[in-house]
Amino acid sequence: MSVADTTAVRVRPVRKEDFDQWRALYRGYAEFYRVEQTEEAARLVWSWLHDPAHEVDGLVAEGADGRLVGLAHFRPFARPLAASVGGWLDDLFVDPASRGTGAADLLLAALRRIGAERGWSVVRWITADDNHRARSKYDQVATRTMWITYDMATEA
Repeated sequence: MSVADTTAVRVRPVRKEDFDQWRALYRGYAEFYRVEQTEEAARLVWSWLHDPAHEVDGLVAEGADGRLVGLAHFRPFARPLAASVGGWLDDLFVDPASRGTGAADLLLAALRRIGAERGWSVVRWITADDNHRARSKYDQVATRTMWITYDMATEA
């Protein structure tokens, strides 16, 4: 695939037969962010993607050869102050060997369309401050906000 050839990549919903390739991509995503992810945890996420009652949904980017080159996991979230529902992009990852093929653009465009179809007021995500390559892409398709995120542990 050439760097500019986005016609060789298509985006579609994740399918049950995608598990092995999805798992390799998701492992790469976890490794990129230095997150230890057990097989049990990955299988739980996989079950969410195929449970119509669960809020998490998934897309994959597939090369012309049928190989999966990227993934996106997303879900709706309530926005009480705006009295609306938005979409939250939890995970976006493109295999390093396929970066520059347009796969990220296509995944983000598909998510934009899904958001419009579902009546979402916004699609939102976070990324690491030092993820310069991704931030460069995100600056092209979205507006960086002023919000800083925090994580608070729950009581044990």
